[in-house]
Amino acid sequence: MTLESPASPVPELEPPHDCGRCARLVAYRGTLRSAQPDWWNGPVPVSGDADAWLAIVGLAPGAKGANRTGRAFIGDESGRLLFATLLGHGLASGAYDDAGEGGLRLRGAAIVNAVRCVPPANRPLADEIAACRVYLGPVLARLDSVRVVVALGRIAHEAVVRNSGGRLAAFRFGHLAEHDLPGGRVLIDSYHCSRYNQNTNRLTAEMFDAVFVRALRIRDGGAT
Repeated sequence: MTLESPASPVPELEPPHDCGRCARLVAYRGTLRSAQPDWWNGPVPVSGDADAWLAIVGLAPGAKGANRTGRAFIGDESGRLLFATLLGHGLASGAYDDAGEGGLRLRGAAIVNAVRCVPPANRPLADEIAACRVYLGPVLARLDSVRVVVALGRIAHEAVVRNSGGRLAAFRFGHLAEHDLPGGRVLIDSYHCSRYNQNTNRLTAEMFDAVFVRALRIRDGGAT
């Protein structure tokens, strides 16, 4: 599945472009549509490989990134680091650019956000995260070849754990922490690849790379 279009590997599980589940997000989306009518300005679809072994769960679209392009992580600083890392491990091919015109393809991976619509100040509220789980859970279930889930940040981690029926107290978030999920899947936590985390060195390129080194090792049967 290419990233050159907003097509999803599970289109029947996508929210409608005018999803109305969260009033605050609907209002913000309307403001952005008025200011930037040529942008995507809607719930951002899942992107990637329908036969993915790796699912990457992000937080939410950035206002000038995925909300503009309609393609998860395309158009902002977090996407540059994410796709550079995926390209380096053969999990994508093509080239990254901020408009999504580099023929970028995911290989064995799929990307979905815990919250599909852009939130003000990049901060979704608890009820918005809960409302969007109605889409996250079925997507992860439909991607039935997935063996490893990488959660980018605490919100993504908690959304995945709640969807699996787990208790948050038993699945503590931490960079490179690993958790066994039902069905034999493994959840790996990462600090989010946001510009803030990169600029403050909370997350370095080396730290982020280690997450995907570990994911590949698990795929290939490595216990350590």
